[in-house]
Order: sequence, then C-alpha cells, then structure tokens
Amino acid sequence: MGRNREEARLSRLKKLHIYLAIQEEHEEHGYPISALCNLGKITRAAYYKWRNRQRPATEQENRLIAEKVEAIHKAYPDKGYRRIRDDMERYYGMHLNDKRVLRICREANIKSTMKYRGRGCTRRASTPQFIAENILGRDFTAGTPNEKWLTDVTEF
Repeated sequence: MGRNREEARLSRLKKLHIYLAIQEEHEEHGYPISALCNLGKITRAAYYKWRNRQRPATEQENRLIAEKVEAIHKAYPDKGYRRIRDDMERYYGMHLNDKRVLRICREANIKSTMKYRGRGCTRRASTPQFIAENILGRDFTAGTPNEKWLTDVTEF
C-alpha cells in the first residue's frame, strides 16, 4: 500500500523542519552542514537543493499580500478578514478570495479586536402591545380534535 496524503504531508513538514534546523544551526553556531545533514539523515544535495530552490510565485505574492494585510490591520485593528479583503480590493485593486485572506491572517496571527455577539433567536418585541398572551403555556397536547390550533409566525 502507498502512503496516504496525510502521511505525505507530515513527511514534507518533518523535512521542512529539518532543513530549517540545519540552516539555523549553521548560521547561529557555525556547525558544518555535512555533519548537520548526517544528524538529520538527509543528503547535502537535498539540503542545498531546498536552500537554492525558486520560491513559488504564489508564495511571493502571499508575502506581498501579508504585508498589506498587516498594514490595514495596524490602521484598523477592529476589521476582520472579510473587511480586510474588501479594503484590499478598494485600496489596492486586488481581487482576493475570503479564504486566502483568512489563511494569511491566521499565519500572521491577525485577529479582529471586535467580537460580535449573535442576537439569538429569542428576541423580545420592541413594543409590548404586539406580544400575544401565552395561553397554552407550552402544553401542546389536545384531548379532542380541533381543541388547540397552532401556527408559526416567526416570518412576520
């Protein structure tokens, strides 16, 4: 049996962390790359291929978008990802998907400072004269036919 998608994704993440650790240890402490690659059980060629790889265009574009999203968030911290997307379209002319902006906001740990509470489904009428009296008291069982008639008026 072949590996499933989740295993393949985890393998890529594991290798990414190994590459990043090798790069960090080499830059900070000056350890030789060949020794670090032996510890990480990867070849030097694989490490150098990863280090010198071309960044995908979408990754570079996401970095540009992230900078603009952070600028909007600093100016207006109460805006969520939907309103940030609207501002990106309005000010920068960038037509983006909500989910892409949400993903970028999550990666940059950007959250709106405003929290909207739902109003719920049991609201009171603004004027009490329109509230009907509760005659049944939630006793919906009828002893004989046509004794109790009910309807739903939530749409009105």
